Parts: sequence; structure tokens; C-alpha cells
Amino acid sequence: MQSALYVSLSAQVALEKRLETIANNLANMKTTGFRADAVKFEAAMSRAATQPVAFASSGENFISRKPGGVTRTQNSLDVAIVGNSWMSFNGPAGRVYTRDGRMQIAGNGELQTATGYPVLDAGGMPIILDPEGGPPTITRNGTIAQGPNQVGVLGLYDIPASARLERFGNSGVIPDRAASPVIDFLQTGFQQGFVEDSNVDSMSELTQLMTASRAFQSVSSLIDGSESTMQNAIRSLGEPTKG
Repeated sequence: MQSALYVSLSAQVALEKRLETIANNLANMKTTGFRADAVKFEAAMSRAATQPVAFASSGENFISRKPGGVTRTQNSLDVAIVGNSWMSFNGPAGRVYTRDGRMQIAGNGELQTATGYPVLDAGGMPIILDPEGGPPTITRNGTIAQGPNQVGVLGLYDIPASARLERFGNSGVIPDRAASPVIDFLQTGFQQGFVEDSNVDSMSELTQLMTASRAFQSVSSLIDGSESTMQNAIRSLGEPTKG
């Protein structure tokens, strides 16, 4: 009986984590460049009881790399990334990668993200434009020109598929393995005047939210029933025998 209760509690913890993840994804449906979180669950085996018992793990979050749709903005400082590569900027504690291609030019000419961090080139250096040089032109391979002058090259990077991604802000990630600069732009590149939308599938997330909510309620009812059965058993066993 206790094993059933503990299994139910482990399922409740796992479902609560899933509900939190879905809620965060839905809250970022309109966040440019956002990559949804998903949860991976595994069964944990225990042999403390007479028979092996499988418990649900609390779950491990991972960031989906599925691309989002693109929206045309016609802003010369906006870029969407074709393919599965990433832009890079210099964050407070080092390099961060993002799919959010909204940029701005600071007063000193530095090319920055929409949140004010320096955008980096393929060598990991900040990019300086001419504040008075007019709207830039950005080609597929990231070359930036103002008029006839080439003024920089946007860096584009590949993150290993095996890398674990830590979230930075809403649209940035920090991998645990080094990313490498893209040198072949046949399958990937920049698309000026567009931005990538969030990759959250709203209908799928809402369906999962309803399913997880119902499962959570069912497990809660099961736990309440198990506790009631246990209390009744304790009361029954504790009653004195009548001689």
C-alpha cells in the first residue's frame, strides 16, 4: 500500500513539473526567438519492497531546437536565421547564443541586441557600424555593408547536437560545449528584414496542458484514497479485540 502511495506522489511531482513547463511555454508564445522547454522523464527502480517498484522521476528539462516560423518586418536591422545555427552576443558572464535577430545601433556605432548586448562577429569580436552611414545591408553569409563599404560580418555558429543548453533570459542559450563558426552557408544563413517567432505550438501545448491537468487531478484523488484506506486500516487494526 505504501509503495502505491509513493509511486503516486512521484507521479504528482513529475506532473507538476510538466505543468510548470507548459505554462512557461504558453507565456512565451509571442517571444521572438524563444525555444520551448520540454521535459524528459525516466522511471526510477526501487528494490526495497518485495517486488521491484518503478517510480516516476521528477523530470529533466531540455530546450527544443525546432525552428519557429518567421515574420517579415522590413527592418534592415532584423535578421532571421535559416537553418539550425545561432547568432552570438557578449553576455554578462561570457558568450551567449540566440535566434532573436532583432538588433540596434548604439550611439558609438556598436551593433547590439534588442536588449543592449554587443553582437559578435565570427571571431567573437563586437561589430562597429557607422551611426551616420545609413541602413545596413546584410547578406546571407552575414556580410554587413553600408553603402559601398563593408563594415563587418555577423557571426553564425553551430552548437553541437549533444550539447546541453542552459537558458539565458527568454531567447538566449549557453551550451556546455563549444560552438563552431559556420563556414558553409549552403544550408544556413541570414535573412534580412525578418525575425524568427517563438517555436511554441500553442494548440499542442494547450492539449498537453489539459491532459496533464486531468492526470494531476486523478493522481491527487488516488493519493487521497490511499491515505483514507491506510487510516481506516490503522483504526481497524488498533481496535481492541472483544473477548
